[in-house]
Amino acid sequence: MYRRFGVLLAAVLGVSLATAAPATADGSRHFPAEFSLPSGWQPEGIAIGGTTAYFGSRADGSIYAADLRTGTGKVLAKGPGTPSLGMKTDARKRLWVAGGTGGDARVYDTRTGALLARYQFATEDTFVNDVVLTERSAWFTDSRKAVLYEVPLSLKPHRTLVLTGDLVITPGAVNLNGIETGLHGDLIAVQSNTGQLFRIDPRTGETRDINLNGQTLTNGDGLLREGRQLYVVQNRLNKVARYTLSRDGATLAAERTDARFDVPTTVAAFGKRLYLPNARFNTTPTPETTYTVVAVDRP
Repeated sequence: MYRRFGVLLAAVLGVSLATAAPATADGSRHFPAEFSLPSGWQPEGIAIGGTTAYFGSRADGSIYAADLRTGTGKVLAKGPGTPSLGMKTDARKRLWVAGGTGGDARVYDTRTGALLARYQFATEDTFVNDVVLTERSAWFTDSRKAVLYEVPLSLKPHRTLVLTGDLVITPGAVNLNGIETGLHGDLIAVQSNTGQLFRIDPRTGETRDINLNGQTLTNGDGLLREGRQLYVVQNRLNKVARYTLSRDGATLAAERTDARFDVPTTVAAFGKRLYLPNARFNTTPTPETTYTVVAVDRP
């Protein structure tokens, strides 16, 4: 009853309801372990810069910025009416955003919310899903096509890299989704519909299937690499898996589920925690549908 009253009160006052977190040793012991996003937001991507987390809206592409210390936040930028999906922040306080069915990417100033650049990659049969940053470029996946889009961090014109090799695209399905950097200058991406993981040569576009030693990354979504550890969000399975990368493949090291998960999609790290937005794909969205962000310890 108290929790229900708190939700109603938070809605009336326009604030984010946060759940206190257990103590940790990384300075975030007082940070909430769960907090709310605006009703009807339909989150998918998350990026963290400093103690601020950014969330895109699938509904209209707006960007929400939340303080991890309190769980409260505000709309940083209004969207173009098309989705904002995977996102990353860089050292120049910019937010790079994948544009989903809009077939584009957008770059925002995280201090002001100003739109700094927009790149139109495709206009038909496109779903620009996720992004990773390297020293020189931002790389975007398209879940409908065997391509990656590369945008220089200098904001010069983009190029389209055609993918060859082991990757096989299934028409109409969610193919390449989450993307990360690899161990040796390569890129790593997960194919959601097949559960495969690929190494991608960013120079040639050649893809090679990564041996998962008997595992399959069903519903693989957001990726996060820390050293040789690769975290994979498996959205509709309500699970985060940790794999150890090697030259020969990737081995399942641990898995994490949580009763608070409701189809988490992407993941970002702060201190000893992982933060995941609940996309709630199994719930029909309305303007009143509630959404939360959950923090868990690494598996």
